Amino acid sequence: MQIASLQHKLPAWFWVISLTFIAINGVLIAFEFFYWPLLSVGLMFFLLAFVRLDLVLLSVVLFAPVSIQLSELYEGGTAIDMYLPTEPLLALILLVYILRYLKGHRTDIRILRHPVTLSIYFYLAWMVITIITSSNPVVSLKFFISRLWFIVGFYMLAVEMFVNRKVMKRYVWLYIVSFSIVIIYTLVRHSAYGFDNQMMAHSMMQPFFKDHTSYGATLAMLLPVIIGFLAIAKRGDWNSRVLIALLLIFFITATVFSYTRAAWVSLLGGFMVWLAIRLRIRIEIIGLIAVGLIVAFFMFKPMIMLQLEKNSQSSSGDLAEHVQSISNISNDQSNLERINRWSCAIRMWQERPVFGFGPGTYQFEYARFQRSYQRTRISTNFGDRGTAHSEYLGPLSESGLLGMISVILIVIMTIYTGIKVHINARSRYIKIFSLAVLIGIITYYIHGVLNNFLDTDKASALFWGYTAMLVAMDLFHVYKKEDVTVIKESET
Repeated sequence: MQIASLQHKLPAWFWVISLTFIAINGVLIAFEFFYWPLLSVGLMFFLLAFVRLDLVLLSVVLFAPVSIQLSELYEGGTAIDMYLPTEPLLALILLVYILRYLKGHRTDIRILRHPVTLSIYFYLAWMVITIITSSNPVVSLKFFISRLWFIVGFYMLAVEMFVNRKVMKRYVWLYIVSFSIVIIYTLVRHSAYGFDNQMMAHSMMQPFFKDHTSYGATLAMLLPVIIGFLAIAKRGDWNSRVLIALLLIFFITATVFSYTRAAWVSLLGGFMVWLAIRLRIRIEIIGLIAVGLIVAFFMFKPMIMLQLEKNSQSSSGDLAEHVQSISNISNDQSNLERINRWSCAIRMWQERPVFGFGPGTYQFEYARFQRSYQRTRISTNFGDRGTAHSEYLGPLSESGLLGMISVILIVIMTIYTGIKVHINARSRYIKIFSLAVLIGIITYYIHGVLNNFLDTDKASALFWGYTAMLVAMDLFHVYKKEDVTVIKESET
Protein backbone atom coordinates (compact mmCIF):
# COMPACT_ATOMS: atom_id res chain seq x y z
CA MET A 1 0.00 0.00 0.00
CA GLN A 2 1.17 3.54 -0.75
CA ILE A 3 0.39 6.10 1.93
CA ALA A 4 -0.85 9.50 0.76
CA SER A 5 2.19 11.71 0.14
CA LEU A 6 2.85 15.39 -0.16
CA GLN A 7 3.45 15.07 -3.86
CA HIS A 8 1.98 12.45 -6.18
CA LYS A 9 4.62 13.08 -8.84
CA LEU A 10 8.29 13.83 -8.52
CA PRO A 11 8.65 17.62 -8.80
CA ALA A 12 11.28 19.43 -10.85
CA TRP A 13 13.31 20.35 -7.76
CA PHE A 14 13.76 16.63 -7.06
CA TRP A 15 15.69 16.18 -10.30
CA VAL A 16 17.66 19.41 -9.91
CA ILE A 17 18.84 18.50 -6.40
CA SER A 18 19.57 14.89 -7.36
CA LEU A 19 21.66 15.76 -10.44
CA THR A 20 23.53 18.49 -8.55
CA PHE A 21 24.29 16.10 -5.73
CA ILE A 22 25.58 13.45 -8.14
CA ALA A 23 27.87 16.01 -9.78
CA ILE A 24 29.28 17.21 -6.44
CA ASN A 25 29.71 13.61 -5.31
CA GLY A 26 31.73 12.76 -8.42
CA VAL A 27 34.08 15.72 -7.91
CA LEU A 28 34.67 14.94 -4.21
CA ILE A 29 35.41 11.27 -4.89
CA ALA A 30 37.95 12.38 -7.49
CA PHE A 31 39.67 14.37 -4.70
CA GLU A 32 39.52 11.29 -2.38
CA PHE A 33 36.87 12.70 -0.05
CA PHE A 34 34.88 9.54 0.64
CA TYR A 35 32.43 10.59 3.39
CA TRP A 36 30.18 12.58 1.05
CA PRO A 37 28.51 9.43 -0.39
CA LEU A 38 27.05 8.78 3.05
CA LEU A 39 25.15 12.03 2.71
CA SER A 40 23.74 10.78 -0.58
CA VAL A 41 22.11 7.92 1.29
CA GLY A 42 20.65 10.42 3.76
CA LEU A 43 19.37 12.58 0.91
CA MET A 44 17.83 9.53 -0.74
CA PHE A 45 15.81 8.74 2.40
CA PHE A 46 14.92 12.41 2.84
CA LEU A 47 13.43 12.58 -0.65
CA LEU A 48 11.85 9.14 -0.32
CA ALA A 49 10.07 10.26 2.85
CA PHE A 50 8.05 12.80 0.86
CA VAL A 51 7.06 10.20 -1.71
CA ARG A 52 6.81 6.86 0.12
CA LEU A 53 6.94 7.34 3.88
CA ASP A 54 5.92 3.71 4.37
CA LEU A 55 9.13 2.49 2.71
CA VAL A 56 11.21 4.63 5.05
CA LEU A 57 9.52 3.03 8.06
CA LEU A 58 10.02 -0.48 6.68
CA SER A 59 13.69 0.41 6.15
CA VAL A 60 13.91 1.42 9.81
CA VAL A 61 12.41 -1.94 10.82
CA LEU A 62 15.03 -3.71 8.69
CA PHE A 63 17.88 -1.66 10.19
CA ALA A 64 16.69 -1.82 13.83
CA PRO A 65 18.29 -5.16 14.86
CA VAL A 66 21.67 -4.16 13.40
CA SER A 67 21.66 -0.50 14.44
CA ILE A 68 24.55 0.72 16.60
CA GLN A 69 24.56 3.40 19.28
CA LEU A 70 26.54 6.51 18.48
CA SER A 71 28.34 6.19 21.83
CA GLU A 72 29.69 2.80 20.70
CA LEU A 73 31.59 4.52 17.90
CA TYR A 74 33.30 7.03 20.21
CA GLU A 75 35.19 5.87 23.29
CA GLY A 76 34.80 9.21 25.06
CA GLY A 77 31.02 9.19 24.59
CA THR A 78 28.83 11.85 23.01
CA ALA A 79 26.59 14.62 24.29
CA ILE A 80 23.65 13.29 22.26
CA ASP A 81 23.39 9.53 21.97
CA MET A 82 21.18 7.75 19.46
CA TYR A 83 20.94 4.58 17.39
CA LEU A 84 22.28 4.80 13.85
CA PRO A 85 20.85 4.82 11.26
CA THR A 86 17.37 4.25 12.72
CA GLU A 87 16.75 7.21 15.02
CA PRO A 88 17.70 9.90 12.47
CA LEU A 89 15.25 8.19 10.09
CA LEU A 90 12.57 8.12 12.79
CA ALA A 91 13.16 11.82 13.40
CA LEU A 92 12.66 12.35 9.66
CA ILE A 93 9.43 10.33 9.78
CA LEU A 94 8.18 12.49 12.66
CA LEU A 95 8.99 15.68 10.73
CA VAL A 96 7.29 14.51 7.53
CA TYR A 97 4.32 13.17 9.50
CA ILE A 98 3.80 16.64 10.98
CA LEU A 99 4.21 18.28 7.56
CA ARG A 100 1.66 15.90 6.08
CA TYR A 101 -0.79 16.92 8.76
CA LEU A 102 -0.20 20.62 8.05
CA LYS A 103 -0.77 19.93 4.35
CA GLY A 104 -4.19 18.45 5.10
CA HIS A 105 -3.54 14.72 5.50
CA ARG A 106 -5.79 13.33 8.21
CA THR A 107 -5.46 10.02 10.02
CA ASP A 108 -8.55 7.80 10.02
CA ILE A 109 -10.73 9.01 12.91
CA ARG A 110 -11.26 5.41 14.03
CA ILE A 111 -7.54 5.09 14.72
CA LEU A 112 -7.49 8.33 16.70
CA ARG A 113 -10.49 7.27 18.79
CA HIS A 114 -9.38 3.72 19.46
CA PRO A 115 -9.01 2.91 23.20
CA VAL A 116 -5.34 1.99 22.75
CA THR A 117 -4.62 5.30 20.98
CA LEU A 118 -6.48 7.23 23.69
CA SER A 119 -4.39 5.51 26.37
CA ILE A 120 -1.23 6.48 24.46
CA TYR A 121 -2.47 10.10 24.37
CA PHE A 122 -2.84 10.01 28.15
CA TYR A 123 0.65 8.50 28.50
CA LEU A 124 2.23 11.24 26.35
CA ALA A 125 0.15 14.08 27.83
CA TRP A 126 1.14 13.21 31.39
CA MET A 127 4.76 12.92 30.29
CA VAL A 128 4.59 16.50 28.94
CA ILE A 129 3.28 17.71 32.30
CA THR A 130 6.09 15.97 34.19
CA ILE A 131 8.67 17.54 31.88
CA ILE A 132 7.65 20.92 33.33
CA THR A 133 8.16 19.71 36.91
CA SER A 134 11.28 17.65 36.10
CA SER A 135 14.48 17.90 38.11
CA ASN A 136 16.26 18.05 34.73
CA PRO A 137 13.89 19.42 32.04
CA VAL A 138 16.48 19.13 29.25
CA VAL A 139 16.95 15.40 29.86
CA SER A 140 13.18 14.92 30.13
CA LEU A 141 12.53 16.81 26.89
CA LYS A 142 15.09 14.67 25.04
CA PHE A 143 13.45 11.54 26.47
CA PHE A 144 10.00 12.72 25.38
CA ILE A 145 11.09 13.54 21.82
CA SER A 146 12.76 10.14 21.49
CA ARG A 147 9.66 8.36 22.78
CA LEU A 148 7.48 10.47 20.46
CA TRP A 149 9.26 9.47 17.27
CA PHE A 150 9.10 5.82 18.31
CA ILE A 151 5.33 6.08 18.80
CA VAL A 152 4.62 8.18 15.69
CA GLY A 153 6.67 5.86 13.48
CA PHE A 154 6.09 2.39 14.90
CA TYR A 155 2.48 3.00 15.99
CA MET A 156 0.65 5.92 14.32
CA LEU A 157 2.15 5.52 10.85
CA ALA A 158 2.23 1.74 11.16
CA VAL A 159 -1.51 1.46 11.89
CA GLU A 160 -2.21 3.32 8.64
CA MET A 161 0.08 0.96 6.76
CA PHE A 162 -1.46 -2.14 8.33
CA VAL A 163 -4.78 -1.51 6.59
CA ASN A 164 -3.13 -3.90 4.14
CA ARG A 165 -2.64 -7.08 6.14
CA LYS A 166 0.29 -8.15 3.95
CA VAL A 167 2.30 -5.21 5.31
CA MET A 168 1.98 -6.60 8.86
CA LYS A 169 3.60 -9.84 7.77
CA ARG A 170 6.25 -7.97 5.78
CA TYR A 171 7.02 -5.79 8.82
CA VAL A 172 7.75 -8.81 11.01
CA TRP A 173 9.72 -10.69 8.35
CA LEU A 174 11.99 -7.72 7.71
CA TYR A 175 12.82 -7.64 11.40
CA ILE A 176 13.32 -11.42 11.55
CA VAL A 177 15.68 -11.49 8.56
CA SER A 178 17.84 -8.71 9.97
CA PHE A 179 17.76 -10.12 13.51
CA SER A 180 18.83 -13.54 12.16
CA ILE A 181 22.12 -11.92 11.13
CA VAL A 182 22.63 -10.81 14.74
CA ILE A 183 21.84 -14.33 15.99
CA ILE A 184 24.39 -15.90 13.63
CA TYR A 185 26.97 -13.31 14.67
CA THR A 186 26.24 -13.99 18.35
CA LEU A 187 26.32 -17.79 18.11
CA VAL A 188 29.55 -17.82 16.09
CA ARG A 189 31.26 -15.58 18.65
CA HIS A 190 29.85 -17.60 21.56
CA SER A 191 30.98 -20.91 20.03
CA ALA A 192 34.60 -19.73 20.25
CA TYR A 193 34.27 -19.65 24.06
CA GLY A 194 32.10 -22.75 24.36
CA PHE A 195 28.34 -22.51 24.59
CA ASP A 196 28.45 -23.54 28.24
CA ASN A 197 30.27 -20.31 29.11
CA GLN A 198 27.38 -18.36 30.61
CA MET A 199 29.43 -15.28 31.47
CA MET A 200 30.60 -14.77 27.88
CA ALA A 201 26.99 -15.03 26.68
CA HIS A 202 26.34 -11.63 28.28
CA SER A 203 28.29 -9.66 25.68
CA MET A 204 28.48 -11.78 22.52
CA MET A 205 25.76 -9.76 20.78
CA GLN A 206 27.59 -6.45 21.13
CA PRO A 207 27.71 -3.90 19.50
CA PHE A 208 24.21 -4.55 18.13
CA PHE A 209 22.62 -5.22 21.55
CA LYS A 210 23.91 -3.90 24.86
CA ASP A 211 23.70 -7.27 26.59
CA HIS A 212 21.97 -10.63 26.61
CA THR A 213 18.84 -9.36 28.40
CA SER A 214 17.63 -7.07 25.57
CA TYR A 215 18.69 -9.74 23.07
CA GLY A 216 16.67 -12.37 24.96
CA ALA A 217 13.63 -10.08 25.24
CA THR A 218 13.64 -9.68 21.44
CA LEU A 219 13.88 -13.44 20.92
CA ALA A 220 10.93 -13.96 23.27
CA MET A 221 8.78 -11.44 21.38
CA LEU A 222 9.50 -13.07 18.02
CA LEU A 223 9.12 -16.76 18.93
CA PRO A 224 5.28 -16.76 19.31
CA VAL A 225 4.89 -14.96 15.97
CA ILE A 226 7.15 -17.46 14.20
CA ILE A 227 5.01 -20.25 15.65
CA GLY A 228 1.98 -18.34 14.34
CA PHE A 229 3.54 -18.18 10.85
CA LEU A 230 4.04 -21.95 10.99
CA ALA A 231 0.37 -22.46 11.90
CA ILE A 232 -0.80 -20.07 9.16
CA ALA A 233 1.33 -21.66 6.41
CA LYS A 234 -0.70 -23.67 3.91
CA ARG A 235 -0.65 -27.39 4.60
CA GLY A 236 0.39 -28.22 1.07
CA ASP A 237 3.22 -25.69 1.01
CA TRP A 238 5.91 -27.93 2.46
CA ASN A 239 8.78 -25.67 1.43
CA SER A 240 7.46 -22.79 3.54
CA ARG A 241 6.54 -25.03 6.45
CA VAL A 242 9.98 -26.66 6.57
CA LEU A 243 11.79 -23.33 6.32
CA ILE A 244 9.68 -21.77 9.09
CA ALA A 245 10.16 -24.90 11.25
CA LEU A 246 13.96 -24.63 10.80
CA LEU A 247 13.77 -20.92 11.63
CA LEU A 248 11.81 -21.78 14.79
CA ILE A 249 14.48 -24.29 15.88
CA PHE A 250 17.14 -21.68 15.13
CA PHE A 251 15.42 -19.08 17.34
CA ILE A 252 14.79 -21.58 20.16
CA THR A 253 18.49 -22.48 20.11
CA ALA A 254 19.42 -18.81 20.29
CA THR A 255 17.01 -18.31 23.22
CA VAL A 256 18.53 -21.20 25.16
CA PHE A 257 22.10 -19.99 24.64
CA SER A 258 21.20 -16.39 25.44
CA TYR A 259 21.10 -17.47 29.12
CA THR A 260 18.42 -14.82 29.66
CA ARG A 261 16.33 -15.99 32.60
CA ALA A 262 13.81 -13.15 32.21
CA ALA A 263 13.18 -14.24 28.60
CA TRP A 264 12.53 -17.82 29.71
CA VAL A 265 10.12 -16.62 32.41
CA SER A 266 8.30 -14.37 29.94
CA LEU A 267 7.89 -17.23 27.44
CA LEU A 268 6.48 -19.43 30.19
CA GLY A 269 4.08 -16.63 31.15
CA GLY A 270 3.11 -16.18 27.50
CA PHE A 271 2.36 -19.90 27.23
CA MET A 272 0.13 -19.72 30.31
CA VAL A 273 -1.81 -16.82 28.77
CA TRP A 274 -2.14 -18.74 25.50
CA LEU A 275 -3.46 -21.74 27.44
CA ALA A 276 -5.99 -19.58 29.30
CA ILE A 277 -7.23 -18.07 26.02
CA ARG A 278 -7.44 -21.45 24.27
CA LEU A 279 -9.36 -22.94 27.21
CA ARG A 280 -11.61 -19.84 27.16
CA ILE A 281 -11.13 -19.21 30.87
CA ARG A 282 -13.21 -16.17 31.77
CA ILE A 283 -11.32 -12.96 32.50
CA GLU A 284 -13.12 -12.65 35.85
CA ILE A 285 -11.72 -16.00 36.98
CA ILE A 286 -8.20 -15.00 35.88
CA GLY A 287 -8.58 -11.74 37.79
CA LEU A 288 -9.73 -13.54 40.93
CA ILE A 289 -6.78 -15.95 40.68
CA ALA A 290 -4.35 -13.04 40.26
CA VAL A 291 -5.82 -11.17 43.25
CA GLY A 292 -5.75 -14.39 45.30
CA LEU A 293 -2.08 -14.94 44.50
CA ILE A 294 -1.20 -11.36 45.46
CA VAL A 295 -3.11 -11.63 48.74
CA ALA A 296 -1.49 -15.00 49.48
CA PHE A 297 1.96 -13.54 48.81
CA PHE A 298 1.50 -10.75 51.35
CA MET A 299 -0.11 -13.10 53.88
CA PHE A 300 2.75 -15.60 53.70
CA LYS A 301 5.49 -13.15 52.69
CA PRO A 302 7.86 -14.01 55.61
CA MET A 303 7.71 -17.73 54.82
CA ILE A 304 8.11 -17.16 51.07
CA MET A 305 11.08 -14.83 51.54
CA LEU A 306 12.69 -17.30 53.93
CA GLN A 307 12.44 -20.06 51.33
CA LEU A 308 13.79 -17.80 48.58
CA GLU A 309 16.75 -16.76 50.73
CA LYS A 310 17.67 -20.43 51.18
CA ASN A 311 18.31 -20.66 47.44
CA SER A 312 22.03 -19.99 46.99
CA GLN A 313 22.33 -21.20 43.39
CA SER A 314 24.00 -18.48 41.35
CA SER A 315 23.94 -18.00 37.59
CA SER A 316 25.67 -20.88 35.88
CA GLY A 317 26.63 -22.33 32.51
CA ASP A 318 24.61 -25.41 33.46
CA LEU A 319 21.10 -24.75 32.17
CA ALA A 320 19.39 -26.53 35.08
CA GLU A 321 21.38 -24.54 37.64
CA HIS A 322 20.78 -21.33 35.69
CA VAL A 323 17.02 -21.89 35.84
CA GLN A 324 17.24 -22.61 39.56
CA SER A 325 19.07 -19.29 40.09
CA ILE A 326 16.00 -17.33 38.94
CA SER A 327 14.61 -17.25 42.48
CA ASN A 328 17.96 -16.71 44.25
CA ILE A 329 17.79 -13.48 46.27
CA SER A 330 20.52 -14.47 48.73
CA ASN A 331 23.73 -14.08 46.70
CA ASP A 332 22.88 -13.76 43.00
CA GLN A 333 24.27 -10.31 42.20
CA SER A 334 22.00 -9.70 39.21
CA ASN A 335 18.83 -10.43 41.20
CA LEU A 336 20.00 -8.43 44.21
CA GLU A 337 20.89 -5.42 42.05
CA ARG A 338 17.39 -5.48 40.58
CA ILE A 339 15.96 -5.35 44.09
CA ASN A 340 18.27 -2.42 44.80
CA ARG A 341 17.06 -0.54 41.70
CA TRP A 342 13.39 -1.29 42.42
CA SER A 343 13.78 -0.11 46.00
CA CYS A 344 15.39 3.13 44.77
CA ALA A 345 12.49 3.69 42.35
CA ILE A 346 9.95 3.27 45.15
CA ARG A 347 11.86 5.64 47.44
CA MET A 348 12.04 8.21 44.63
CA TRP A 349 8.26 7.91 44.18
CA GLN A 350 7.73 8.35 47.91
CA GLU A 351 9.69 11.61 47.80
CA ARG A 352 7.84 12.88 44.70
CA PRO A 353 4.60 10.86 44.52
CA VAL A 354 2.61 13.06 42.10
CA PHE A 355 4.96 14.21 39.34
CA GLY A 356 8.10 12.15 39.96
CA PHE A 357 11.59 13.38 39.09
CA GLY A 358 10.90 13.74 35.37
CA PRO A 359 11.04 11.41 32.33
CA GLY A 360 14.47 9.90 31.77
CA THR A 361 15.95 11.17 35.04
CA TYR A 362 16.10 7.93 37.05
CA GLN A 363 19.70 7.18 36.12
CA PHE A 364 20.79 10.64 37.30
CA GLU A 365 18.87 10.59 40.59
CA TYR A 366 18.78 7.07 42.03
CA ALA A 367 22.30 7.02 43.53
CA ARG A 368 21.35 8.87 46.73
CA PHE A 369 18.37 6.57 47.27
CA GLN A 370 20.54 3.46 47.57
CA ARG A 371 20.93 1.83 50.98
CA SER A 372 24.17 0.23 52.08
CA TYR A 373 22.46 -3.05 53.03
CA GLN A 374 21.00 -3.40 49.51
CA ARG A 375 24.05 -2.46 47.46
CA THR A 376 25.85 -5.20 45.56
CA ARG A 377 29.23 -5.73 43.94
CA ILE A 378 27.86 -4.18 40.74
CA SER A 379 26.40 -1.09 42.44
CA THR A 380 28.22 2.24 42.13
CA ASN A 381 28.46 5.27 44.39
CA PHE A 382 27.43 7.59 41.57
CA GLY A 383 24.55 5.42 40.38
CA ASP A 384 25.77 5.50 36.79
CA ARG A 385 24.83 1.97 35.75
CA GLY A 386 21.50 2.48 34.04
CA THR A 387 17.80 2.33 34.71
CA ALA A 388 15.17 1.05 37.14
CA HIS A 389 15.06 -2.38 35.47
CA SER A 390 11.29 -2.15 35.19
CA GLU A 391 8.89 -0.68 32.64
CA TYR A 392 6.46 -0.01 35.50
CA LEU A 393 8.60 1.22 38.41
CA GLY A 394 10.66 3.42 36.09
CA PRO A 395 7.65 5.60 35.16
CA LEU A 396 6.54 5.49 38.81
CA SER A 397 9.77 7.17 39.90
CA GLU A 398 9.98 9.51 36.91
CA SER A 399 6.31 10.52 36.39
CA GLY A 400 4.60 9.57 39.65
CA LEU A 401 1.64 7.26 40.17
CA LEU A 402 -0.21 8.50 37.06
CA GLY A 403 2.91 7.77 35.01
CA MET A 404 2.82 4.10 36.00
CA ILE A 405 -0.98 3.96 35.59
CA SER A 406 -0.66 5.33 32.03
CA VAL A 407 1.68 2.47 31.12
CA ILE A 408 -0.58 -0.14 32.73
CA LEU A 409 -3.56 1.36 30.89
CA ILE A 410 -1.81 0.83 27.54
CA VAL A 411 -1.12 -2.78 28.55
CA ILE A 412 -4.74 -3.44 29.58
CA MET A 413 -6.25 -1.81 26.47
CA THR A 414 -3.88 -3.70 24.16
CA ILE A 415 -4.58 -7.07 25.78
CA TYR A 416 -8.32 -6.39 25.66
CA THR A 417 -8.05 -5.46 21.96
CA GLY A 418 -5.99 -8.54 21.14
CA ILE A 419 -8.40 -10.94 22.86
CA LYS A 420 -11.38 -9.26 21.19
CA VAL A 421 -9.80 -9.58 17.75
CA HIS A 422 -8.95 -13.24 18.31
CA ILE A 423 -12.47 -14.10 19.46
CA ASN A 424 -14.34 -12.10 16.80
CA ALA A 425 -12.10 -12.70 13.77
CA ARG A 426 -13.88 -14.52 10.95
CA SER A 427 -10.66 -15.16 9.09
CA ARG A 428 -8.51 -18.09 10.25
CA TYR A 429 -5.41 -16.08 9.29
CA ILE A 430 -6.37 -13.12 11.51
CA LYS A 431 -7.49 -15.40 14.35
CA ILE A 432 -4.10 -17.14 14.48
CA PHE A 433 -1.96 -14.10 13.69
CA SER A 434 -3.67 -11.87 16.27
CA LEU A 435 -3.13 -14.48 18.99
CA ALA A 436 0.54 -14.90 18.02
CA VAL A 437 1.12 -11.12 18.11
CA LEU A 438 -0.75 -10.83 21.41
CA ILE A 439 1.36 -13.54 23.07
CA GLY A 440 4.48 -11.94 21.60
CA ILE A 441 3.74 -8.58 23.19
CA ILE A 442 2.63 -10.21 26.46
CA THR A 443 6.09 -11.75 26.78
CA TYR A 444 7.40 -8.18 26.87
CA TYR A 445 4.77 -7.07 29.39
CA ILE A 446 6.08 -9.84 31.66
CA HIS A 447 9.70 -9.10 30.80
CA GLY A 448 9.00 -5.44 31.62
CA VAL A 449 8.65 -6.34 35.29
CA LEU A 450 12.35 -7.24 35.32
CA ASN A 451 13.88 -5.00 32.64
CA ASN A 452 13.14 -1.97 30.48
CA PHE A 453 14.18 -1.55 26.85
CA LEU A 454 11.57 0.78 25.33
CA ASP A 455 14.23 3.49 25.09
CA THR A 456 15.81 1.40 22.30
CA ASP A 457 14.75 1.12 18.67
CA LYS A 458 15.10 -2.67 18.80
CA ALA A 459 12.43 -3.29 21.44
CA SER A 460 10.24 -0.35 20.37
CA ALA A 461 9.99 -1.57 16.77
CA LEU A 462 8.31 -4.77 17.99
CA PHE A 463 6.47 -3.39 21.03
CA TRP A 464 4.74 -0.50 19.27
CA GLY A 465 4.58 -2.40 15.99
CA TYR A 466 2.72 -5.30 17.61
CA THR A 467 0.41 -2.81 19.33
CA ALA A 468 -0.31 -1.18 15.96
CA MET A 469 -1.04 -4.58 14.41
CA LEU A 470 -3.64 -5.47 17.04
CA VAL A 471 -5.33 -2.08 16.62
CA ALA A 472 -5.28 -2.39 12.82
CA MET A 473 -6.74 -5.90 12.99
CA ASP A 474 -9.44 -4.67 15.36
CA LEU A 475 -10.40 -1.82 13.03
CA PHE A 476 -9.90 -3.33 9.59
CA HIS A 477 -9.47 -7.11 9.63
CA VAL A 478 -11.99 -8.77 11.95
CA TYR A 479 -14.26 -9.11 8.92
CA LYS A 480 -13.90 -12.07 6.62
CA LYS A 481 -13.16 -9.84 3.63
CA GLU A 482 -10.05 -7.72 4.02
CA ASP A 483 -10.86 -5.04 1.46
CA VAL A 484 -11.20 -1.62 3.15
CA THR A 485 -14.08 -0.52 0.93
CA VAL A 486 -16.11 -3.55 1.99
CA ILE A 487 -15.43 -2.70 5.64
CA LYS A 488 -16.51 0.93 5.19
CA GLU A 489 -19.67 -0.07 3.34
CA SER A 490 -20.62 -2.52 6.08
CA GLU A 491 -20.30 0.26 8.69
CA THR A 492 -22.62 2.72 6.91
